[in-house]
Amino acid sequence: MDKTPEGLQRRVAGYHDIRMDGMVDLVMRSKDKSVFDIGCNRGLVGFEFANNGASLVHGCDIWEPGVQTARELFADIRATESRFEVVDLAAGPSALKVFGLGKYDITLCLATYHKLKRIMPASELTTLMQHFGRWTREYFAWRGTSDKPQENDREIEALDRDLKPVGMVRIHTSYISSELGVCAVWGRQ
Repeated sequence: MDKTPEGLQRRVAGYHDIRMDGMVDLVMRSKDKSVFDIGCNRGLVGFEFANNGASLVHGCDIWEPGVQTARELFADIRATESRFEVVDLAAGPSALKVFGLGKYDITLCLATYHKLKRIMPASELTTLMQHFGRWTREYFAWRGTSDKPQENDREIEALDRDLKPVGMVRIHTSYISSELGVCAVWGRQ
């Protein structure tokens, strides 16, 4: 007997991006939610949230061809407001002014943090992550790199430290596998 509550999908709809492993419950909570994807690449993860009912999906990436693909992918989705912009996050929170002062129910940082920490001073990265934490209403999700478990642990520790002062605490950690890496989710206190 199927005990799934009415209106909740048992399976994730559409394309399954490997970066979403460990976050299916979050995707299934996205109906009528707003989502921001840090380092959105081609928008495929945001597309999965849109297919599961997200009302708004915004994202940024420094890779212009990826942002263009995300815009094209969302062009015909009328039920979801979308916006994707080329943004250099190394410039800090001011680079995000194109998105205004909006807040998002869910913020995604998937396979992006490790790139930012290589190009930003630690204090500036903390400022940026705290900015994202402040504009997150409910959940902040992170995915690490698959082949560096110790680096993943250090990133989780840094995010624990950086997100706690803005009212977010880690509520979930999935050590998926040595090949798929780890996922962590912080929730608003």
